[in-house]
Amino acid sequence: MNPLRNALSVLEEVAAAGPGVTAKEVSAALGLAPATTYRLLNLLVAEEYLVRLPDLRGFALGRRAARLSVPQVPRPCTAARAVVTELRHQVRWGVHLATFTTGRLAIADPDPDHPPTEEALLARYPHVSSLGKLLLADQPAAHRADARELRRFTPHTITEQAGLDRELSAVSDAAVARQRGELRPDRGCLAVPVRSPATGVLIAGLALCGPPDRIDEPNTGLIALLHDHAARLAPLLS
Repeated sequence: MNPLRNALSVLEEVAAAGPGVTAKEVSAALGLAPATTYRLLNLLVAEEYLVRLPDLRGFALGRRAARLSVPQVPRPCTAARAVVTELRHQVRWGVHLATFTTGRLAIADPDPDHPPTEEALLARYPHVSSLGKLLLADQPAAHRADARELRRFTPHTITEQAGLDRELSAVSDAAVARQRGELRPDRGCLAVPVRSPATGVLIAGLALCGPPDRIDEPNTGLIALLHDHAARLAPLLS
């Protein structure tokens, strides 16, 4: 058999059997020679697709294997969706609710009348969206510098780490993020964080999307309205 196919088969078998499956069990299930099974298991452990359990008697999925699947984002409860709907009725902007509970940006309640940018793009390049900036501002600076690719989408996209760090510092200070034509020239966004009332952990973001020139305005009233609805959402999303 093909070595790559064998390795994928081993990975699938560990996922199906669950934590604690042994090399002997994997070998028997797949009909592979014990020596081949051990070699593939060791390779997958070295690459962090698998981990050895503390007692060294079995294996489980590792950090990199978890990245092979997209976490399912639960739909917000009825009460939370009602808060977002109420905000949509009060403004003439697009209103989107995103969650960060999976460690990445995920759109939980997109505005049906103002479809957001593709979620995978927002998650991959958080530096070009107001919601993504909320998530980045909540992370340690060293992690932000190492983990993010600052791809340019428009002349307004921030592509230098120092410039992004200044922007994120301002986001942290003001508890509001702005995106001014950085992903699409014709679209901008304002976003505020939604934090757990018990722990203060960032759990979601609430965004208004509209023309970039409107984003540059003070928008004091709109931002206050956003914060008010974010505060109402906090206990419903925790």
